[in-house]
Amino acid sequence: MEISFAGAAREVTGSCHLVTVNGHTVALDCGLFQGRRAEAQAKNERLPVPVETLDAVVLSHAHIDHAGRLPLLAARGYRGTVWATAATRDLSAVMLADAAHIQEKDADFLARRNRAAVPPLYTMRDAARVAELMVGVPYDRAFDVVPGVRATFVDAGHILGSASVILDCEEGSTHRRLVFSGDIGRSGLPIVRDPHPPGGADLVIMESTYGNRLHGALADSRHALGDIVRATAQRGGRVLIPAFAVGRTQDIVYDLHALARENQIPAIPIYVDSPLAVDTTSVFEMHPEVFDRREDMVRLVQDILRFPLVHYVRDVEESKALNRERGPMVIIAASGMAESGRILHHLANGAANPNNTILIVSFQAEHTLGRRIVEQRPTIKVFGEEVPLRARVEMLHGYSAHADKDGLFAWIGMVRNASPALGPVYLVHGEPDAQDAFASTLSHAGHTVSAPTPGTRVSFGA
Repeated sequence: MEISFAGAAREVTGSCHLVTVNGHTVALDCGLFQGRRAEAQAKNERLPVPVETLDAVVLSHAHIDHAGRLPLLAARGYRGTVWATAATRDLSAVMLADAAHIQEKDADFLARRNRAAVPPLYTMRDAARVAELMVGVPYDRAFDVVPGVRATFVDAGHILGSASVILDCEEGSTHRRLVFSGDIGRSGLPIVRDPHPPGGADLVIMESTYGNRLHGALADSRHALGDIVRATAQRGGRVLIPAFAVGRTQDIVYDLHALARENQIPAIPIYVDSPLAVDTTSVFEMHPEVFDRREDMVRLVQDILRFPLVHYVRDVEESKALNRERGPMVIIAASGMAESGRILHHLANGAANPNNTILIVSFQAEHTLGRRIVEQRPTIKVFGEEVPLRARVEMLHGYSAHADKDGLFAWIGMVRNASPALGPVYLVHGEPDAQDAFASTLSHAGHTVSAPTPGTRVSFGA
């Protein structure tokens, strides 16, 4: 067995790890790189392996940094199966179509500006091909991927449908169990269930996004959200929230619904301005079977993501009209790192207003506009124009859908307790400072741990 770390190695985007068993190669995820545009474009154009040598893809969840290059595989001729949970399959269908649409529009925009022609990485037709290749499998049901490799999805508790992946690999008389954590969620998140750490592992590929940080309590985040909405409304401003269309948007809407039920926020309009978020909310409503039934609102309220204050905006003219509206409001719009999407229009129109609040509710990777907002640069560049950053900037780290360092340590601890023969732990999906800190934590706890660089290959004899 050989593992090659082709993405999310010493960084947090481009998740892709190649597992070769009995001459067959399986990709765990095939995600999009994000960050500096030219650098990300160059990385994204290079597939991790020639298409003709790839036998299957096993997808942990639908976020673009894990699924976003699947249409490029299809464009280059991949016709194998993409295995996922049913909810991930349905979320990926809308997310990849949206990603393709954005790429086509960006290419058209550059062409109209008479800039160097940059063709889209893939098209909506390629995204549709991926949907045809995807097969949905329930949690905790084993399935054959390639000869000698049997997989099982267990709930990762990160977003709807997210999974950790168990790969049981047989080579001759040798059996090894590889566990790929995917993105590990937090216990107590609204809507989704808590993570379920698998056992019996011989080796683990583990995310480490927050390996050096602690989150605030989820209850504190809801309380702080209410405080920010009230204070901004009193100033007559608007709360602008860059949010991932899958997961984070629904969590924020869920908490705003809870706050409204408790009369903890004023009755101001809340706009979810993202066609993708509209579609993904519909997918959430299609999969109540994976909701956490221990949550009060899940048990007590039929429509947890719909209430009188919230308005879902699909039409582009309605979106533009929001910038002409007066009075306080909340606008939630993609993308989560403010790199594309309708949030850019709202930042262009609202970042200079000191009455407004830009509320950051997710991790912001290096070299993204979201990171520059977190750093509170005096000006930010939006659509190529310098915009003064005078709006208040608030951050709520408690909304992260990733486990923090304590949650990660607890997860791997439970894996080890249920894995008598546990060997090496390979840290992925983390920036170097987070990975190095968490590697030190694991080493002191007796783990054999490393953080592979891009292209690292490790082999295990039969």
